[in-house]
Amino acid sequence: MITPSVGREKYARWFIVFFGFLALSLAFSARATLGLVMPIWSQELGWSRSFVSGAAAAALLVMAGVAPFAGRLVDRHGVRSTLTLGLALVGVGCLIVSATSNAIVFVLAFSGLSALGFGIVATHVVSTAIAKHFDKNRGLATGIATSGSTGGQFLIVPLVAAVLTMFSWRWSFFAIGIACLVLIPLLWRTLSTKGGPKLEVSSPIPAASLNDDLSAIVRKPAFHILFWSFFLCGYTTAGVIETHFLPYASFCGFGPVPSAAAYGVLSAVNLLGMIGAGWLTDRMNRVVLLGSIYLLRGLTFLVLMNVGASYEMLVVFAALFGAVDYATVPVTASLVASHIGLRVMGLAMGLISAGHSLGAAAGAYSGGYIFDLTMRYEWVWLISIALSVGAGLMVFALRNEPRSMHSATKLD
Repeated sequence: MITPSVGREKYARWFIVFFGFLALSLAFSARATLGLVMPIWSQELGWSRSFVSGAAAAALLVMAGVAPFAGRLVDRHGVRSTLTLGLALVGVGCLIVSATSNAIVFVLAFSGLSALGFGIVATHVVSTAIAKHFDKNRGLATGIATSGSTGGQFLIVPLVAAVLTMFSWRWSFFAIGIACLVLIPLLWRTLSTKGGPKLEVSSPIPAASLNDDLSAIVRKPAFHILFWSFFLCGYTTAGVIETHFLPYASFCGFGPVPSAAAYGVLSAVNLLGMIGAGWLTDRMNRVVLLGSIYLLRGLTFLVLMNVGASYEMLVVFAALFGAVDYATVPVTASLVASHIGLRVMGLAMGLISAGHSLGAAAGAYSGGYIFDLTMRYEWVWLISIALSVGAGLMVFALRNEPRSMHSATKLD
């Protein structure tokens, strides 16, 4: 699909991997910082946790709404313009948050401006750009780049926490905002089509209307399988674990520091899991790989249900779950590329990612609702087991390669 020009340009595609990793690290770190400052805001600004959690849920809904448009944007205008716009929105939003004490301004900045940026600087945008520029090692490149989504929480969030401890929460958001804005000219220059590394598309495809592309996508059975399995993925990862893992650890009697350390283990293994899944995507049956990831994820919740007062069991769960957390991303992206088509991959991945965000919102809300109702987490984990198994079984209905090469490439 993509042919480098000459000399150093054959390595240009790896700049997309590099900047994709950095951009995702910053965007996901900005989202994670909200959890760090929530207790401080409660004391300093009088903002309740339910208010801040509501703002976070609103941001997820905005992300779900913007995801298909971000995918369409990268399909039509490329990764450079798309990531530049997203980083600018995240950066400006974080700078406004760092300067305000007004609840309405905070919601507009974080759940509005920054959330639009989060929806654009997203794994589906980066994975689409990589798929369009890689023929070989596509899965590995996708795994490395999109691991920035968890690498940020592992590498950058501790630095943000240190800034918060030494100075104030305002400097934490300020630092992320400045980092986003500083990255823009570096990305723009390095991925420039003039005077810098560039990649050329060997066979440009005429653009089709949005309605035609949507119609073609939804007619694909593979789209519906991948959409709903990714919806369930969002419920069991960003929904119940990213929202309720730390509260559950506290419920089990563990303090903030050991709980955060366990979450750090999860994030570190998550990074390795994404890269490993990307590497395996290039080398084995992708349907078996993706279905197995979902089924194994379901089994990890059995460990979580039996943590009790054992911190060792909590760490074991963190390591096991981390290996199958975001590992679905590179495999799903590869299946979208082959079963739906590269030309509309951004739009298709945007729709599928919107489903992931909606599933995450459902998981975050229902987890809290079930706990308030029962004062226990067992039903949250049992539901997560059932949904993980359901996602795995759903994926096994796919073929590793499309039934017809004609239908597989029709959208390319």
